[in-house]
Amino acid sequence: MRLSNSVKPISYLKQHTAEIIKTVHNNNEAMVITQNGEAKVVILDIAAYEQSQETLALLKMLAQSKNAYQRGEHKTAKKAFSDIRKAIKTT
Repeated sequence: MRLSNSVKPISYLKQHTAEIIKTVHNNNEAMVITQNGEAKVVILDIAAYEQSQETLALLKMLAQSKNAYQRGEHKTAKKAFSDIRKAIKTT
């Protein structure tokens, strides 16, 4: 994704809102809106936003798993399946 081609001032957003929404949706690319020469917001298609949120959630789970493993909070697959079998038998 090349954001350098998709940087627009807020005045452009005000004048071309519908066009920007259509472009962002159809091209599945983000657009950066600037105010006073500084990047302020990013406009992103909802599907791309949801995908990025899911990706971040998965990365967070991986980081948490890695940290738990480093703290010794893990068990072998054999032990995990054994615990599952015991839990099933008791229910």
